[in-house]
Amino acid sequence: MIDVEVLTPEGGVFDGEARQVSTRTEVGEIGILANHTPLLAALLPTELRLKVSDSEVKRYAQAHGWLQVFGNRARLLVEEAIDPADLDQGTLKDQLSDAEQRLSDSEDGSAEHARAQKDRDRAEAFLAIAGG
Repeated sequence: MIDVEVLTPEGGVFDGEARQVSTRTEVGEIGILANHTPLLAALLPTELRLKVSDSEVKRYAQAHGWLQVFGNRARLLVEEAIDPADLDQGTLKDQLSDAEQRLSDSEDGSAEHARAQKDRDRAEAFLAIAGG
């Protein structure tokens, strides 16, 4: 087992033990097991899966953030970690449309363009998790 802590700006979402942590970094999917080598990685929006037992998996819609693994502890600092049941497809589709509009209206390489890309990636990932 590995100690796992999932934190957002609003506070803790999960703090406990898990058999495995599955998420997505900038370089690809990753699975973290007990006694994993130390790691620091940027996280991309995806479905965060915490296998807490052989029969139970906690799932979250995870936004951008950071993963730190050290001393048999995984700490995820993310902008959002939302229960998939709480995702609203209509709202997410509106957010995706808005992000795509801002992306086309902004200059490539600008801060506005980067924020719009980040928002689009989040909306697309969360829509996929919500089943839309």
